[in-house]
Amino acid sequence: MSHRVVVVGAGFGGLFAIKALRRADVEITLINGTAYHLFQPLLYQVATGILSEGEIAPPIREVLRRQKNVDVRLGWVQDVDVERRIVSVAGPGIDYTVPYDTLIVAAGASQSYFGNDQFADHAPGMKSIDDALELRARVFGAFEVADLHTDPETIERWMTFVVVGAGPTGTEMAGQIAELAHRTLRGQYRHIDSRKARILLVDAVGAVLNTFGDHLSARAAAQLDKLGVEVRTNTMVVGVDANSIEVESNGERERIPTMTKVWAAGVAAPPLAAKLAAAAGAKTDRAGRIEVEPNTSLPGHPEIFVLGDMMNLAGKDGRPLPGVAQVAIQSGRHAADQIKRRLAGKETGQPFRYFDKGSLATISRFSAVASIGKVRLSGFPAWVVWVAVHLFYLVGFKNRVTAVLHWFVSFLGRGRSERVATQQQAFARQAIRAYGDPFRRAAEEAEQVG
Repeated sequence: MSHRVVVVGAGFGGLFAIKALRRADVEITLINGTAYHLFQPLLYQVATGILSEGEIAPPIREVLRRQKNVDVRLGWVQDVDVERRIVSVAGPGIDYTVPYDTLIVAAGASQSYFGNDQFADHAPGMKSIDDALELRARVFGAFEVADLHTDPETIERWMTFVVVGAGPTGTEMAGQIAELAHRTLRGQYRHIDSRKARILLVDAVGAVLNTFGDHLSARAAAQLDKLGVEVRTNTMVVGVDANSIEVESNGERERIPTMTKVWAAGVAAPPLAAKLAAAAGAKTDRAGRIEVEPNTSLPGHPEIFVLGDMMNLAGKDGRPLPGVAQVAIQSGRHAADQIKRRLAGKETGQPFRYFDKGSLATISRFSAVASIGKVRLSGFPAWVVWVAVHLFYLVGFKNRVTAVLHWFVSFLGRGRSERVATQQQAFARQAIRAYGDPFRRAAEEAEQVG
């Protein structure tokens, strides 16, 4: 029997680990909660009508169609029996188990509301296709509803957009909403002027893109100001409801009437991390990430690897490695190499060495910031680098071609190729939460009938 490798998660870490094992004598079972691989860095472009969800989320089975040693299964891992080496999975209306010889856990990260999970009801995050489609419906729908009203205060509330979190995702989202209001939608409404939309970007830290350094941070803030985005740093969100957001700065609180809030302020490890850590006797940090050995395996369990956003591993500077795509990609390849060495009878335990390829963030069309080693770029040169890098990591030739076409329409023209928004996209999340798991509900109803 071939060596059984179970991979949890089809993000960059899991996918690149699987591809690195394509010629190894292993049988791989990939377990993922969706049937697609998601390129999260471009979710904000789905939310603002530039790209379709299919262009950043190719089907897993299509991506891996030529790799014959992979069995793809839909489901959410509920528990791991580290002694018996069995993974328990909840699929759509069916529970099942999968045995393993080696386990790779790369389930990504979830949105963190810093202990205020109730904020999620009115301020969607930016971690899934569902999030992006809901935000698309909310953003474009806000202008449509505003156009129906005559009361100035109501119109202002619908045309006020607040983005929480001034990291790359929040900065990119705020910039794109500003471009929508001031450029794309200009002149398309009879009763409102979209250019009067108010876009706020708030963060509890003291700078926009604070990890990029003072120079690029200042450049990004200046570009946002030029776009008409109100940047409020050192400002903490203390309340969110359907009609407003409450912030606190310098000890003073302010209630901002707004119907559309976007949460891009923090990340945390998914619940699976805590379950796995408890089962293996491992430690977790404040964000729930599991503290791993230098080679990304769990202490005392060399057969279990934890990758990407789920692991806490110090880099060269002594700080935990960031939750970015490159960390996941490189750690996935490293884990695969450890497995191949073990199967070949070679020494294992080599530490994972992360090579930082830099950070990128786009502010608006033709304007971005890039920090690559000692090189600092801003404006159009950084935007060109951003385009090249994101095209390189988009999975599939077809997706690259259509992305270029849609960028051409959006950046050179004024159009947005994906402006369709439905009521289901806007409200399905709340409805599903109230209704429960539709698959399990259908199974229970079928049992009652039987």
